[in-house]
Amino acid sequence: MISVQGLTMEFNNQLLFDNISYVINKKDKIALVGKNGAGKSTMLKIIAGLQEPTSGVVSKPKGLTIGYLPQQMCLTDGNTVKQEAGKAFDHIKEIDAELEQVNQEVADSTDYDSDRYRALLDRLTHLTELQAMFRSENGEAEIERTLLGLGFERTDFDRPTSEFSGGWRMRIEIAKLLLSKPDVLLLDEPTNHLDIESIQWLEGFLKSHGNALLLVSHDRAFIDNVTNRTIEISMGKIYDYKVNYSHFVELRKERIEQQMHAYENQQKMIHDTEEFIEKFRYKPTKSVQVQSRIKQLAKIERIEVDEVDNSRLRLKFPPAPRSGDYPVIADGLSKTYGDHNVFHDVTFTIKRGEKVAFVGKNGAGKSTLVKCIMGEIPYDGTLKIGHNVKIGYFAQNQAQLLDGELTVHDTIDNVAVGDIRTRINDILGAFMFGGPASEKKVKVLSGGEKSRLAMIKLLLEPVNLLILDEPTNHLDMRTKDILKDAINAFDGTVIVVSHDRDFLDGLVSKVYEFGGGVVKEHLGGIYDFLESKRIESLHELEVDDSQSSVSKAAAPEAQPKASKLSYEEQKERNRQIKQAEKKVASLESRISELEGEIAKIEDSLAQGNSADADTYKRHAALSSELESVMAQWEEAGERLEQMKNDN
Repeated sequence: MISVQGLTMEFNNQLLFDNISYVINKKDKIALVGKNGAGKSTMLKIIAGLQEPTSGVVSKPKGLTIGYLPQQMCLTDGNTVKQEAGKAFDHIKEIDAELEQVNQEVADSTDYDSDRYRALLDRLTHLTELQAMFRSENGEAEIERTLLGLGFERTDFDRPTSEFSGGWRMRIEIAKLLLSKPDVLLLDEPTNHLDIESIQWLEGFLKSHGNALLLVSHDRAFIDNVTNRTIEISMGKIYDYKVNYSHFVELRKERIEQQMHAYENQQKMIHDTEEFIEKFRYKPTKSVQVQSRIKQLAKIERIEVDEVDNSRLRLKFPPAPRSGDYPVIADGLSKTYGDHNVFHDVTFTIKRGEKVAFVGKNGAGKSTLVKCIMGEIPYDGTLKIGHNVKIGYFAQNQAQLLDGELTVHDTIDNVAVGDIRTRINDILGAFMFGGPASEKKVKVLSGGEKSRLAMIKLLLEPVNLLILDEPTNHLDMRTKDILKDAINAFDGTVIVVSHDRDFLDGLVSKVYEFGGGVVKEHLGGIYDFLESKRIESLHELEVDDSQSSVSKAAAPEAQPKASKLSYEEQKERNRQIKQAEKKVASLESRISELEGEIAKIEDSLAQGNSADADTYKRHAALSSELESVMAQWEEAGERLEQMKNDN
């Protein structure tokens, strides 16, 4: 269906692809894999027609439709959620026009036995089927079904898209793409913006989607469940396997071992040949043999091993200081924002050394409960943090706390202690900061790079309670394995908020399920949890639980306030939120300035520089102002969070 022939691509003086060829067939569901920077996203762009290769051809049949989802997308506002999703059917007009043209060509044709006439009939049949499908009464139902599957509520359908975060608007783009039913789907990290239940829904959709799929993802469980073919990009070449990812990993290991064996044999032969040449170079009786060996060496195609296997690299958390037997105890815990009840009557106990998962739909309260544990927000009920508990917290905004003026290497060097200091470069390499990247200043790093750096820093700090909020979003599969091994070997307590089933599998022994305003405890791992409920997706579970929770809860969860507001009222609410966001940002900026000024004075004093009374007064005044601004910032942040939850 799509033929890639002799594709070569150079980027920033780096050879991404070197004369590669392969074919995408109609029913293929392909996982495109390779280390970061190998060229996976570039390959999708080339096939989508958005980027031209240095050389080579991508051949596509006439009329072939391609749906492409990039990692980052320009999003538009101005419609409701349902209206925006309905844009997937805008091409019906184009179908109608083409159908009219093909009908006319068929009517005018007289060469009934020609290939051209048969091609016209095939195209006519295809267009007629598309028209019937898109104009059927099920079009409206299909839009709703797709939006519900991707995590939207029915009350969201008539809300303007501008009210939603970038992640939720990305879900709308995914819905449009799926509804358009292209012949070939090109998806670049589609699970980044989905929760666990939506990922499982998307799995089911892609399995039943009969057309071709080319997928880039670091979610091993997702690609295993969806794909039946794996193409690896490595060192400018491709390796094509007609198997899913797990089977590919085994075959790839065998390939690397074979390559290594062949490489070692070739190196021995080259060494022996060079020794012969050097030994007999100046002996006339051996001149013919010497020249023959020189020509032989020149013709040898040198074997390269695709990648250095770093899978044996192991990271270890520092030994956890001993905490009390019960690091976290919750009794009758509740949290509300205005009329909205996030959760209520939450009671649980986490024992020392346990590794547990928080799962559930986005917005169900997982991060809110984490904030309660961290003491960042007020709550009702009882929440006790055990004796001598030292918390290591990884959140999505953790990267903002890094010192932008330090280099990547210095950031880690400042917190590393003991034997781990000798392995800093290996650790940085495992998290994709090898070579020159380690000397970059933190302030020039991307958001994803800062998140990875914050994760490394957390790995080196002595804590006994780890709280990780979506720690795998910016990690490739090998790095996730390294992190997972480190957490498994950690002798402290761990709470993981994640939608990555493969990461959670074999890591946690207890699952806390969030939904319908309640939190339920399930013993066993993530797949034990799913199997015990006998469901194919957590969406079905949520429906069941929301129905049963009506009798248990004092009142069902309140409907989003936005559904009760007019468009103008909602517009005013959004304006107030933006003002609140600006205020929070302004206070954060002032806090940073004050901390900088205080740090300069303290550094000067630490170096033994003389100081007068004014210096100490200045330090006291700055410290007092900092305390005041911090209080304002906390109040403004709570107010903003409440406004967003009420929204």
